[in-house]
Amino acid sequence: MNNENNPRGSGPAKTTGIPRSAGFVGLGLMGAPMAANLLNAGWTVTAWNRSAAAVEDFVRLGGSSTKNVAALRDEPVIIFMLPDLSFIEDASTGLLDEWRLTPPRPGTLVVVMSSVSPVAVRAFGQAVAEASEGNASVIDAPVSGGTKGAQDGTLAIMAGGPDEDFRRLLPAFETMGTTVRRLGELGAGSLAKACNQLIVGTTTAALAEAAELAERSGMDVETLFEVLSGGLAGSRVLDFVGPRLAAKDYAPTGPAKFMHKDLKFVLESAEAAGAAVPMATAGVELYRELIDQGLGDQDLAVVRQAIAILGDSRAAAAGGTATVQEATP
Repeated sequence: MNNENNPRGSGPAKTTGIPRSAGFVGLGLMGAPMAANLLNAGWTVTAWNRSAAAVEDFVRLGGSSTKNVAALRDEPVIIFMLPDLSFIEDASTGLLDEWRLTPPRPGTLVVVMSSVSPVAVRAFGQAVAEASEGNASVIDAPVSGGTKGAQDGTLAIMAGGPDEDFRRLLPAFETMGTTVRRLGELGAGSLAKACNQLIVGTTTAALAEAAELAERSGMDVETLFEVLSGGLAGSRVLDFVGPRLAAKDYAPTGPAKFMHKDLKFVLESAEAAGAAVPMATAGVELYRELIDQGLGDQDLAVVRQAIAILGDSRAAAAGGTATVQEATP
């Protein structure tokens, strides 16, 4: 695998041996294929998920299951892939209680691969360190690449934490992703993911605006996107989301409502850094509107439908006639 896994200037990667055994918490659209890729690479994986059906599917692949997260206390690596940090904190309550009674082995690694607040994940790291008497540490390693990247094992993984811990986790990360980077200390991975979401969320919204403007002006959206892809406006976002925007295909590959959460992390980080983020500010408002319209559980591309509804409202207010478009179920 041709990865450049080190931050610039860190020298060649040297990984310290780690048992190829992990606990995996969260078998959703992203988590299930990520855990399966670990399993397929020869890891022993014990999974927990709120929905029993997902666990049953994972066991059929050769994985193991546990009835609670606390039972993962002796795993050398425990990976969390849940919707937000509040879910991770709730799920790990029993685990931390166990560690307060009997600390885990030194070097135990807790890996947060969800998109979470860069600020809050540092506080979670402190809580884990205190509960484990310093024997467990947290690495934040959110991912990008969608469900297809999770299935194919081609995710981009953005990590934050001590360099030694990152190097020990490389064998696990390399089963799930092809672009793996350490960005800095704990919280840096989540900040990188927030920057990723700033670009993805606002670019998707801009493409949705272009699609609506073009269609309402009598232009074919698919043809427009084809010519745009050959110029400076071409991008991975256009390649990936463009066909769904053109087709008004909003079947979820990942709920659009999470973009609102992720862009709020951008605002939080910008406030801490003293940075201006006008695009993120506008994006938070747009995706909040999308959620208020009841579209949050559909694919990110449904931002086009949110913009269409706003356009219909504007036309109605101006005395024009417009028919609100229905989202594809």
